[in-house]
Amino acid sequence: MAILSVRLDSVRKRLGRNQALDGFATVFEAGRLHGIIGPDGAGKTTLLRHLVGLLRPDEGAVRWLSDGAPVEYPAVRDRVAYMPQTQSLYADLTVGEHLDFFAEMYALEDAFYRDRRAQLLRVTRLERFVDRPAGKLSGGMYKKLGLMCALLANPDALLLDEPTNGVDPVSRREFWELLMELLKARILILVATAYMDEAERCDRVHLIDRGRLLASGEPRALLQERGVRRFDDIFLAAEAAP
Repeated sequence: MAILSVRLDSVRKRLGRNQALDGFATVFEAGRLHGIIGPDGAGKTTLLRHLVGLLRPDEGAVRWLSDGAPVEYPAVRDRVAYMPQTQSLYADLTVGEHLDFFAEMYALEDAFYRDRRAQLLRVTRLERFVDRPAGKLSGGMYKKLGLMCALLANPDALLLDEPTNGVDPVSRREFWELLMELLKARILILVATAYMDEAERCDRVHLIDRGRLLASGEPRALLQERGVRRFDDIFLAAEAAP
């Protein structure tokens, strides 16, 4: 399995009157869980859409690397899974029917699909709900189904846009436990979230506000460096700056 990472070099993007990304530059190293942390409207979704080629920067560049070597995004597209904030699931299809549909879309071999399906149902604890329509799942189960569909093809990079938004606290905890389990395979995981408490669960955080990168680093080290106890304080200080 190749190791994927991605680097952004001073990416700028204007959407209408809004400077959605303003010179954003950072590196998302392979084998780590990166948190893209920021309030609503900070530019998190715009950033993820640049990473998966749905948007192109006005200035700067998004550079994917495979085993450290630069590659064009089309060369790694099949190895990158993207779970958008609004998921494309079908209310009338069951959990099992969704998995069958995405397996066919990914053109997965039958033997691989059977093993992968059983594995994902087990780790998400959805085996008992395989015949339940998506429209009748709880919020947390619905998010897990979306994650399973994204993971079916065994990607090397996983990009999640606010995966726990609107989910109850217990389901949020279970979702993060699942991400930690996935991390054992040394894939690249990016999680965009507005929940400040989720920042401390990440290997590295990238704080974003009004399209600008405020800070990056290991969560506890970053708090110590800034002399604050909470990530909210970093955002408040940025708001107060001239």
